[in-house]
Amino acid sequence: MIARELISVPSFATEVEQGLTSHPKTLPSKLFYDAAGSALFEQITELPEYYLTRTELGILQKHASAMARAVGPEVTIVELGAGTATKTCTLLRAFATRQMRVMYFPVDISWAALTEARERVSKESPQTCIRPVVADFSNGFGFLRDIPGRKLVLYLGSSIGNFETDAAISMLRSVRGELSAGDAFLLGTDLAKDPAILVPAYDDAQNVTAEFNKNILRRINRELDADFDVDSFRHIARWNAVHSRMEMHLESLQPQMVNLRAINLRVKLANGERIHTENSYKYTLAGAREMLDAAGFSPGKTWLDRKKWFALHLAGV
Repeated sequence: MIARELISVPSFATEVEQGLTSHPKTLPSKLFYDAAGSALFEQITELPEYYLTRTELGILQKHASAMARAVGPEVTIVELGAGTATKTCTLLRAFATRQMRVMYFPVDISWAALTEARERVSKESPQTCIRPVVADFSNGFGFLRDIPGRKLVLYLGSSIGNFETDAAISMLRSVRGELSAGDAFLLGTDLAKDPAILVPAYDDAQNVTAEFNKNILRRINRELDADFDVDSFRHIARWNAVHSRMEMHLESLQPQMVNLRAINLRVKLANGERIHTENSYKYTLAGAREMLDAAGFSPGKTWLDRKKWFALHLAGV
């Protein structure tokens, strides 16, 4: 069992109510990651269309030793939004060659993902001491203060792209505010590219991403005693060139009324009405660096894949 460490996750009922009563309707993307959603996301990362995970992993496999040298020895590694730590073991092993003991704090909203992360790290990087943390970032990053020693904070997978630009800078600034001189930050960003590459990554031929998107309704049905008819919604993935982002929506296929009995809420949806569930911003190298600068980080080295589809940016504190 993973012990609850440092912070707990609150109910999401208020966020669901606020999102479904707004215009247009929205749901926060963090609701994707219950046990079923985390498992579906792991399937997505293995799809041929979803280049992000394997591209970022390729960068880590090629440059992990250089990253460890750039950061220096005797650091504790903290990963925000760690999920199942699919890519992280490559980096952990690189640090294990430079220090006697590697402490790793994976942080995520999903217990299921962290359970799998612990199993993976124990198997693939047995010299690592793992201490999972369950946290909802909307509560801030105060837990970073409770982790002793010099830290390298990871935020991989271009998860920063789920935030609006101002919110992304605010989030990074909040992280920066909990760190000390000598700490470091490694940020993964997906780079802007041809929509013919981007759109299939969010709308795959096997419809796994569609099931992942719809799972948010299944979770609300289960946890808020709701009656969403999941089959009456269609998964939409679209490229928004104006804002340089991929968007995911759930589109109602008919007029319907949904009851969320646990919060005494009735939601009316028109035929064709959409619930916006996720943004995924795509960056330029200059834009990513400006975002880190605005958050108060000092510039460091950037590593890219051969196609220049993805970047990992090291920043100092």
